[in-house]
Amino acid sequence: MSRCPKVCTCPDIAYIVGMLEKYLSNPSVDHCKVVKRSLRYLQRTKHFMLTYRRSDQLEIIGYSDSHSAGCQDSRRSTSGYVYLLAGGAISWKSAKQTLASTSTLETKFISCHEASNHGI
Repeated sequence: MSRCPKVCTCPDIAYIVGMLEKYLSNPSVDHCKVVKRSLRYLQRTKHFMLTYRRSDQLEIIGYSDSHSAGCQDSRRSTSGYVYLLAGGAISWKSAKQTLASTSTLETKFISCHEASNHGI
């Protein structure tokens, strides 16, 4: 049986890459600066990786957060969640909310609802 190669991911840059890909057809100098900054960040953090601790109790822990009108382009609220198992992330998401909200409380409720749906 052959050995499986290691796979390393950088979930912390997934959001910025998603934002930058919207501007590929007409990039500006500011977008190029962000790309350069992202590449420098990757160079500095290339040895960082997700790790998991050995544990007798496997407990899933979930966190969620939101930001009302967090997207600078559309002024839509953003939300995200992360689920941890054995001290390491097993599932995460950060995205614009699919529903429009009129208050911060609604934004928080939508974020918790989306996170709990994924957790179930």
